Amino acid sequence: MTPIEILAALVALASAVSIGLVAHELAHAAVLRAAGVPHVIDWFPGSDGGLLQAGLRGEWAAVRPRPGAETPAWLLRVSAMMPLALVAPLALVPVGVVADPFASEGVARFAVLGWMACALPSPQDFSVLWYADRAVDAAAGSTAETPGTDAATDGPA
Repeated sequence: MTPIEILAALVALASAVSIGLVAHELAHAAVLRAAGVPHVIDWFPGSDGGLLQAGLRGEWAAVRPRPGAETPAWLLRVSAMMPLALVAPLALVPVGVVADPFASEGVARFAVLGWMACALPSPQDFSVLWYADRAVDAAAGSTAETPGTDAATDGPA
């Protein structure tokens, strides 16, 4: 690769990650909105040091659901895993509907790689996946422990 191609690949990768981070959070919000669960989208949540600094750290957006007592835990779990849908178009590659971006040379493969990285669930997403029932219980004002958990370790017994 020439220096110009390397620069173009870096720009494509950074752009795809930037757009993908926002798409990741909007995927969470889409499920919550479709189900009527109140939520807040915080744009640049770590902007105490300025927007540029928050953007360079990758803190573009964050979705904060506000589940009610009647919100099913499975809905929060689906919302937590929804960013996986960002790679759905790549499922059409083996069928031949979409061209394989990794089969040819060029910067498109770097953009696809950045986009795919944003489809991975974050550690917070996995926390919601495993402990969504606790969020619903907290919203209901329940102080009782969830069966099968140990409050001292905040994990399964």
